[in-house]
Amino acid sequence: MKFIDVAKIKLFAGKGGDGAVAFHRELYVPKGGPSGGDGGNGGSIIFVGEEGMNTLLDLKYQREIKALDGENGTVKNMHGKNALNKYIKVPLGTLIYNNETNEIIGDIVEHQQEIILANGGQGGRGNARFANSKNKAPTIFEAGDLGETLEIRCELKVLADVGLVGLPNAGKSTLLAKISKAKPLIADYPFTTLKPQLGVVRDDSNYSFVAADLPGLIAGAAIGKGLGHDFLRHIERCKLIVHVLDMSGNYGTEDVYQNYLNIKTELKDYNYKLELRKEIIVANKMDLEISMANLATFKKQMPTADIIEVSGLKNQNLTLLINQIGTTLRSINENKALWQLDEPIEEQEDYKVYTYDMPTEKEVVVDNLGNGIWKVTGTAVYKAYQKTPIKTYDNLLLFNKKLQDLKVFEILRAKGAQSGDTVRFFDYELEWDG
Repeated sequence: MKFIDVAKIKLFAGKGGDGAVAFHRELYVPKGGPSGGDGGNGGSIIFVGEEGMNTLLDLKYQREIKALDGENGTVKNMHGKNALNKYIKVPLGTLIYNNETNEIIGDIVEHQQEIILANGGQGGRGNARFANSKNKAPTIFEAGDLGETLEIRCELKVLADVGLVGLPNAGKSTLLAKISKAKPLIADYPFTTLKPQLGVVRDDSNYSFVAADLPGLIAGAAIGKGLGHDFLRHIERCKLIVHVLDMSGNYGTEDVYQNYLNIKTELKDYNYKLELRKEIIVANKMDLEISMANLATFKKQMPTADIIEVSGLKNQNLTLLINQIGTTLRSINENKALWQLDEPIEEQEDYKVYTYDMPTEKEVVVDNLGNGIWKVTGTAVYKAYQKTPIKTYDNLLLFNKKLQDLKVFEILRAKGAQSGDTVRFFDYELEWDG
């Protein structure tokens, strides 16, 4: 029984630290050389395959993931500290998409497999790096590069760990809605659920699992009556069966024990191992007065059964049920013979490794805003702007040199920029001197 578990997250890698402008000062050394240190690298965001996980529940609680910035450089040639990378564990089989372009970035298929999704920015150089024979006391420095930002969508094809089974109208949909964030269709008439509904549940020990509210069974389902094989096929892969019983006996009109036996018979007739699958019996609708008497009779008929009494409507004992399911699943996972069939139901899908190329953007864009005002943008221009803060005269000269190399001046002249016009470079406004 496969479902698609989806989580959307924005990633913000760490910015690189800024380089420093400093000069060596020491007694008897009045004119020491430049000693500004480099900035540290920003942290990257890395997804790691974890075979012990089976849901994307952890990611769903994180709208944004941010890595730390690198530290700035300081005096005495002391470099800033590199930020630690941020590692995010995801289940095996997770496909990662660029949510804006819908292109596949990566596919996590192996335990401990790593994919770098957002690279941290490189630290900027301090002024000590720019000293040479012509300029022995430079005030040039670099800002750290910005970290990559990306909105991703993670998709995981999951198998339900737990199947909620029972007769129509036993209260399975209500239970699933209460123990998870699923929103199945709920109404007081038979066959409300016509297809499996999925919910992700977390117990008190932070263990998460996938539960499914499965369409109700009727007598003869094993030979195709009602939803028949469509239903039974869904529970073949469930590790644990949670048998939900309407302990009111549909308000006294049915024999609860016989209802239980009917479901067990259908499971056995369809596949000889299904009736042997690990099972938790849930006595539901215990908020009704008639249910207490029916439960007492049912316990006499099944004296060794482990029964959890709940009321999905009144939220009674739901935490107890969740924790019991989690404990049982961990035990089952340690002994796969408890749930695996002799023959595989379906073949394992082939996995592919994908590569992703970021879309290219224009390097230089020059717009005439009118009234002698020009706007210069583009990826290459932004990189020069971000990397070269105009806080020193040397950096102003270096910024102009970078613009010249990008042919920004040629483009401005060709478009008719006049001496005295204002040219905007993001937050900077400079006067054009033709």
